Amino acid sequence: MKIRRHLVGVGAVLALALAACGGSGSDDGSGDSSSITVYTCVNDTTIAPVIKTFEKDNPGTKVELFRAPTGDLNARIAGDVRSGGLRADLIWACDPLTMQDYVKQGLVGGWTPETSISSKYRTDDYVGVALLYMVAVSGEGVPPPKSWSDLTGPAYPGGVAVPDPGVAASALGALGYFANDPGYGTGFYAALRKSGAEQVATPDDVVTGVAEGTYDAGITIANSAYAAKENGSPIEVTWPEPGAVAIYGPVALAENTENEEPARSFISYVTSKRGQQQIGESGSYPTLAGVAGPPKPDDAPVVLPDWPELSADKAALLAKYQKIFGG
Repeated sequence: MKIRRHLVGVGAVLALALAACGGSGSDDGSGDSSSITVYTCVNDTTIAPVIKTFEKDNPGTKVELFRAPTGDLNARIAGDVRSGGLRADLIWACDPLTMQDYVKQGLVGGWTPETSISSKYRTDDYVGVALLYMVAVSGEGVPPPKSWSDLTGPAYPGGVAVPDPGVAASALGALGYFANDPGYGTGFYAALRKSGAEQVATPDDVVTGVAEGTYDAGITIANSAYAAKENGSPIEVTWPEPGAVAIYGPVALAENTENEEPARSFISYVTSKRGQQQIGESGSYPTLAGVAGPPKPDDAPVVLPDWPELSADKAALLAKYQKIFGG
Protein backbone atom coordinates (compact mmCIF):
# COMPACT_ATOMS: atom_id res chain seq x y z
CA MET A 1 0.00 0.00 0.00
CA LYS A 2 1.23 3.48 -0.83
CA ILE A 3 2.03 5.94 1.93
CA ARG A 4 -0.11 9.08 1.66
CA ARG A 5 0.63 12.60 2.77
CA HIS A 6 -1.15 15.91 3.02
CA LEU A 7 0.00 18.88 0.89
CA VAL A 8 -0.18 21.94 3.14
CA GLY A 9 -0.29 25.18 1.22
CA VAL A 10 1.24 23.73 -1.94
CA GLY A 11 -1.67 24.72 -4.15
CA ALA A 12 -1.24 28.42 -3.43
CA VAL A 13 2.50 28.32 -4.05
CA LEU A 14 2.26 26.40 -7.30
CA ALA A 15 -0.66 28.45 -8.56
CA LEU A 16 1.74 31.40 -8.50
CA ALA A 17 4.32 29.32 -10.34
CA LEU A 18 1.72 28.44 -12.95
CA ALA A 19 0.78 32.07 -13.47
CA ALA A 20 4.44 33.00 -13.83
CA CYS A 21 4.89 30.32 -16.48
CA GLY A 22 1.87 31.51 -18.48
CA GLY A 23 -0.02 28.31 -17.72
CA SER A 24 -3.64 27.40 -17.37
CA GLY A 25 -4.73 29.72 -14.57
CA SER A 26 -5.96 29.35 -11.03
CA ASP A 27 -8.82 27.55 -9.33
CA ASP A 28 -12.27 29.09 -9.66
CA GLY A 29 -12.74 29.06 -5.88
CA SER A 30 -15.78 26.82 -5.98
CA GLY A 31 -14.16 24.23 -3.72
CA ASP A 32 -15.83 21.42 -5.73
CA SER A 33 -12.95 20.54 -8.04
CA SER A 34 -10.04 18.23 -7.27
CA SER A 35 -6.54 19.36 -8.07
CA ILE A 36 -3.32 17.70 -9.17
CA THR A 37 0.20 19.10 -9.17
CA VAL A 38 2.46 18.43 -12.15
CA TYR A 39 6.23 18.93 -12.10
CA THR A 40 7.78 19.19 -15.55
CA CYS A 41 10.65 20.47 -17.68
CA VAL A 42 8.45 20.53 -20.80
CA ASN A 43 8.22 23.96 -22.41
CA ASP A 44 5.10 26.03 -21.83
CA THR A 45 4.24 26.05 -25.54
CA THR A 46 3.55 22.33 -25.30
CA ILE A 47 2.21 21.82 -21.81
CA ALA A 48 -0.15 24.81 -21.51
CA PRO A 49 -2.46 23.64 -24.36
CA VAL A 50 -2.31 20.06 -23.05
CA ILE A 51 -3.43 21.19 -19.60
CA LYS A 52 -6.15 23.38 -21.09
CA THR A 53 -7.60 20.51 -23.12
CA PHE A 54 -7.33 18.05 -20.22
CA GLU A 55 -9.19 20.43 -17.90
CA LYS A 56 -11.87 20.96 -20.55
CA ASP A 57 -12.34 17.19 -20.87
CA ASN A 58 -12.21 16.73 -17.08
CA PRO A 59 -14.14 19.69 -15.65
CA GLY A 60 -13.82 18.43 -12.06
CA THR A 61 -10.00 18.56 -12.09
CA LYS A 62 -7.61 21.52 -11.98
CA VAL A 63 -3.93 21.20 -12.82
CA GLU A 64 -1.32 23.13 -10.86
CA LEU A 65 2.08 23.36 -12.48
CA PHE A 66 5.71 23.77 -11.58
CA ARG A 67 7.82 24.04 -14.74
CA ALA A 68 11.60 24.51 -14.95
CA PRO A 69 14.64 23.25 -16.89
CA THR A 70 15.78 19.81 -15.80
CA GLY A 71 18.60 21.09 -13.59
CA ASP A 72 16.24 23.43 -11.73
CA LEU A 73 13.54 20.75 -11.60
CA ASN A 74 15.99 18.36 -9.94
CA ALA A 75 16.83 21.05 -7.40
CA ARG A 76 13.13 21.58 -6.64
CA ILE A 77 12.55 17.86 -6.16
CA ALA A 78 15.63 17.53 -3.94
CA GLY A 79 14.29 20.39 -1.83
CA ASP A 80 10.93 18.64 -1.55
CA VAL A 81 12.60 15.45 -0.38
CA ARG A 82 14.61 17.29 2.25
CA SER A 83 11.50 19.04 3.57
CA GLY A 84 9.19 16.05 3.87
CA GLY A 85 8.44 14.55 0.48
CA LEU A 86 7.60 15.14 -3.16
CA ARG A 87 4.97 17.86 -3.59
CA ALA A 88 3.75 16.62 -6.95
CA ASP A 89 1.19 14.05 -8.02
CA LEU A 90 3.06 13.22 -11.19
CA ILE A 91 6.25 14.16 -13.01
CA TRP A 92 6.58 14.75 -16.74
CA ALA A 93 10.33 14.61 -17.38
CA CYS A 94 12.31 15.28 -20.55
CA ASP A 95 14.48 12.17 -20.64
CA PRO A 96 14.48 8.61 -19.28
CA LEU A 97 17.76 9.00 -17.35
CA THR A 98 16.32 11.74 -15.16
CA MET A 99 13.09 9.83 -14.65
CA GLN A 100 14.97 6.66 -13.75
CA ASP A 101 16.74 8.62 -11.01
CA TYR A 102 13.34 9.53 -9.56
CA VAL A 103 12.31 5.87 -9.69
CA LYS A 104 15.49 4.82 -7.85
CA GLN A 105 14.69 7.37 -5.15
CA GLY A 106 11.25 5.83 -4.70
CA LEU A 107 9.51 9.04 -5.79
CA VAL A 108 7.58 7.80 -8.82
CA GLY A 109 6.59 4.63 -10.61
CA GLY A 110 4.65 1.44 -10.08
CA TRP A 111 1.93 2.11 -12.66
CA THR A 112 1.45 2.94 -16.33
CA PRO A 113 -1.80 3.07 -18.32
CA GLU A 114 -2.90 0.85 -21.17
CA THR A 115 -1.56 2.51 -24.32
CA SER A 116 -0.56 1.80 -27.90
CA ILE A 117 2.70 3.72 -27.49
CA SER A 118 5.64 1.52 -28.50
CA SER A 119 7.38 -0.54 -25.83
CA LYS A 120 10.69 1.14 -26.73
CA TYR A 121 9.29 4.26 -25.05
CA ARG A 122 7.90 2.51 -21.95
CA THR A 123 8.93 0.73 -18.76
CA ASP A 124 6.84 -0.64 -15.90
CA ASP A 125 7.25 2.71 -14.10
CA TYR A 126 6.82 5.38 -16.78
CA VAL A 127 5.76 5.96 -20.36
CA GLY A 128 7.16 8.34 -22.97
CA VAL A 129 4.66 10.86 -24.31
CA ALA A 130 6.85 13.19 -26.39
CA LEU A 131 10.06 12.93 -28.37
CA LEU A 132 12.97 15.32 -28.73
CA TYR A 133 15.31 14.88 -31.67
CA MET A 134 18.84 16.23 -31.31
CA VAL A 135 19.80 17.65 -34.70
CA ALA A 136 22.39 20.03 -36.12
CA VAL A 137 21.72 23.66 -36.97
CA SER A 138 23.98 25.81 -39.14
CA GLY A 139 24.05 29.48 -40.04
CA GLU A 140 23.53 31.27 -43.31
CA GLY A 141 26.29 30.49 -45.81
CA VAL A 142 27.74 27.75 -43.61
CA PRO A 143 27.92 24.19 -44.98
CA PRO A 144 25.50 21.94 -43.07
CA PRO A 145 27.17 18.91 -41.50
CA LYS A 146 26.44 15.62 -43.23
CA SER A 147 27.61 13.64 -40.21
CA TRP A 148 28.04 14.54 -36.55
CA SER A 149 31.80 14.17 -36.89
CA ASP A 150 31.82 17.02 -39.44
CA LEU A 151 31.22 19.43 -36.56
CA THR A 152 34.75 18.76 -35.29
CA GLY A 153 36.31 19.72 -38.65
CA PRO A 154 37.61 22.99 -40.12
CA ALA A 155 34.34 24.04 -41.78
CA TYR A 156 33.18 25.93 -38.65
CA PRO A 157 35.83 28.49 -37.72
CA GLY A 158 33.15 30.58 -36.01
CA GLY A 159 32.64 27.82 -33.49
CA VAL A 160 30.01 25.21 -32.60
CA ALA A 161 27.53 25.65 -29.75
CA VAL A 162 26.84 22.68 -27.46
CA PRO A 163 24.00 22.64 -24.87
CA ASP A 164 24.87 21.79 -21.28
CA PRO A 165 23.82 18.22 -20.30
CA GLY A 166 23.72 19.34 -16.69
CA VAL A 167 20.92 21.77 -17.59
CA ALA A 168 19.09 20.29 -20.59
CA ALA A 169 17.80 16.71 -20.57
CA SER A 170 18.03 16.51 -24.35
CA ALA A 171 21.75 17.33 -24.18
CA LEU A 172 22.19 14.61 -21.56
CA GLY A 173 20.52 12.11 -23.86
CA ALA A 174 22.79 13.11 -26.75
CA LEU A 175 25.84 12.81 -24.50
CA GLY A 176 24.71 9.34 -23.52
CA TYR A 177 24.31 8.21 -27.11
CA PHE A 178 27.64 9.57 -28.33
CA ALA A 179 29.53 8.27 -25.29
CA ASN A 180 28.37 4.69 -26.00
CA ASP A 181 28.77 4.79 -29.77
CA PRO A 182 32.11 3.19 -30.71
CA GLY A 183 32.58 5.66 -33.55
CA TYR A 184 32.26 8.68 -31.25
CA GLY A 185 32.65 8.20 -27.48
CA THR A 186 33.38 11.11 -25.17
CA GLY A 187 36.29 11.77 -27.53
CA PHE A 188 33.71 13.40 -29.81
CA TYR A 189 33.16 16.11 -27.20
CA ALA A 190 36.91 16.47 -26.66
CA ALA A 191 37.33 16.97 -30.41
CA LEU A 192 34.53 19.54 -30.44
CA ARG A 193 36.18 21.42 -27.59
CA LYS A 194 39.59 21.30 -29.27
CA SER A 195 38.10 22.73 -32.46
CA GLY A 196 36.67 25.71 -30.56
CA ALA A 197 33.19 24.56 -29.55
CA GLU A 198 31.56 26.42 -26.67
CA GLN A 199 29.00 25.28 -24.14
CA VAL A 200 25.75 27.24 -23.74
CA ALA A 201 22.89 26.51 -21.36
CA THR A 202 20.01 25.21 -23.46
CA PRO A 203 19.18 24.05 -27.01
CA ASP A 204 17.24 27.30 -27.50
CA ASP A 205 20.44 29.20 -26.70
CA VAL A 206 22.17 27.19 -29.43
CA VAL A 207 19.54 28.20 -32.00
CA THR A 208 19.70 31.85 -30.97
CA GLY A 209 23.50 31.90 -31.09
CA VAL A 210 23.62 30.36 -34.56
CA ALA A 211 20.83 32.57 -35.90
CA GLU A 212 22.62 35.69 -34.63
CA GLY A 213 25.95 34.61 -36.11
CA THR A 214 27.68 34.09 -32.76
CA TYR A 215 28.36 30.49 -33.80
CA ASP A 216 28.58 28.80 -37.18
CA ALA A 217 26.69 25.71 -36.10
CA GLY A 218 25.39 23.83 -33.10
CA ILE A 219 23.62 20.85 -31.59
CA THR A 220 19.99 21.50 -30.67
CA ILE A 221 16.48 20.05 -30.69
CA ALA A 222 14.52 19.83 -33.92
CA ASN A 223 11.30 21.53 -32.82
CA SER A 224 13.20 24.58 -31.54
CA ALA A 225 15.22 24.84 -34.74
CA TYR A 226 12.22 24.44 -37.05
CA ALA A 227 10.18 26.95 -35.07
CA ALA A 228 12.98 29.52 -35.37
CA LYS A 229 13.39 28.84 -39.08
CA GLU A 230 9.64 29.25 -39.62
CA ASN A 231 9.86 32.61 -37.84
CA GLY A 232 12.51 33.80 -40.25
CA SER A 233 15.81 32.85 -38.61
CA PRO A 234 18.57 32.38 -41.23
CA ILE A 235 19.44 28.81 -40.27
CA GLU A 236 19.47 25.35 -41.77
CA VAL A 237 18.39 22.18 -39.95
CA THR A 238 20.22 18.90 -40.60
CA TRP A 239 19.65 15.34 -39.37
CA PRO A 240 23.28 14.17 -39.56
CA GLU A 241 24.45 10.58 -39.95
CA PRO A 242 24.25 8.17 -38.24
CA GLY A 243 21.06 9.92 -37.12
CA ALA A 244 19.32 12.45 -34.97
CA VAL A 245 19.38 11.29 -31.35
CA ALA A 246 15.82 10.51 -30.19
CA ILE A 247 15.11 11.25 -26.51
CA TYR A 248 11.70 10.46 -25.11
CA GLY A 249 10.05 12.50 -22.37
CA PRO A 250 8.35 10.16 -19.88
CA VAL A 251 5.53 10.76 -17.43
CA ALA A 252 5.13 8.88 -14.15
CA LEU A 253 2.78 8.73 -11.19
CA ALA A 254 4.12 9.89 -7.81
CA GLU A 255 4.42 7.04 -5.33
CA ASN A 256 2.83 8.97 -2.45
CA THR A 257 0.20 11.02 -4.25
CA GLU A 258 -3.05 11.68 -2.39
CA ASN A 259 -4.74 12.37 -5.74
CA GLU A 260 -4.15 9.08 -7.47
CA GLU A 261 -7.27 8.86 -9.61
CA PRO A 262 -7.08 12.33 -11.23
CA ALA A 263 -3.31 11.93 -11.63
CA ARG A 264 -3.87 8.61 -13.39
CA SER A 265 -6.49 10.30 -15.56
CA PHE A 266 -3.96 12.93 -16.66
CA ILE A 267 -1.36 10.29 -17.55
CA SER A 268 -3.98 8.26 -19.41
CA TYR A 269 -4.97 11.40 -21.31
CA VAL A 270 -1.45 12.32 -22.48
CA THR A 271 -0.88 8.73 -23.65
CA SER A 272 -4.22 8.56 -25.50
CA LYS A 273 -4.66 9.43 -29.16
CA ARG A 274 -6.44 12.68 -28.27
CA GLY A 275 -3.68 13.70 -25.87
CA GLN A 276 -1.00 12.74 -28.37
CA GLN A 277 -2.71 14.79 -31.06
CA GLN A 278 -2.72 17.78 -28.72
CA ILE A 279 1.00 17.30 -28.03
CA GLY A 280 1.66 17.21 -31.78
CA GLU A 281 -0.46 20.29 -32.44
CA SER A 282 1.42 22.10 -29.66
CA GLY A 283 4.77 21.71 -31.39
CA SER A 284 6.24 18.53 -29.91
CA TYR A 285 6.80 15.14 -31.51
CA PRO A 286 4.28 12.55 -30.20
CA THR A 287 5.42 9.04 -29.32
CA LEU A 288 2.23 7.39 -30.60
CA ALA A 289 2.77 6.11 -34.14
CA GLY A 290 0.73 7.80 -36.83
CA VAL A 291 0.10 11.05 -34.93
CA ALA A 292 1.39 14.16 -36.70
CA GLY A 293 3.91 16.49 -35.13
CA PRO A 294 6.45 19.14 -36.21
CA PRO A 295 8.46 18.79 -39.45
CA LYS A 296 10.53 15.65 -39.91
CA PRO A 297 12.11 14.62 -43.21
CA ASP A 298 10.68 11.37 -44.55
CA ASP A 299 14.13 9.78 -44.78
CA ALA A 300 15.54 11.33 -41.62
CA PRO A 301 17.95 8.95 -39.86
CA VAL A 302 17.24 8.42 -36.16
CA VAL A 303 19.24 6.65 -33.45
CA LEU A 304 18.17 5.60 -29.96
CA PRO A 305 20.42 5.54 -26.88
CA ASP A 306 20.63 2.39 -24.76
CA TRP A 307 18.77 3.90 -21.81
CA PRO A 308 19.14 1.04 -19.28
CA GLU A 309 22.90 0.92 -19.80
CA LEU A 310 23.24 4.70 -19.62
CA SER A 311 21.22 4.90 -16.42
CA ALA A 312 23.94 3.07 -14.50
CA ASP A 313 26.68 5.35 -15.86
CA LYS A 314 25.03 8.78 -15.65
CA ALA A 315 27.18 10.31 -12.88
CA ALA A 316 30.45 9.06 -14.36
CA LEU A 317 29.39 10.23 -17.81
CA LEU A 318 28.65 13.76 -16.61
CA ALA A 319 31.96 13.83 -14.75
CA LYS A 320 33.84 12.93 -17.96
CA TYR A 321 31.96 15.61 -19.87
CA GLN A 322 32.68 18.25 -17.22
CA LYS A 323 36.40 17.55 -17.46
CA ILE A 324 36.14 18.56 -21.10
CA PHE A 325 33.80 21.55 -20.97
CA GLY A 326 33.91 22.44 -17.28
CA GLY A 327 30.88 23.16 -15.13
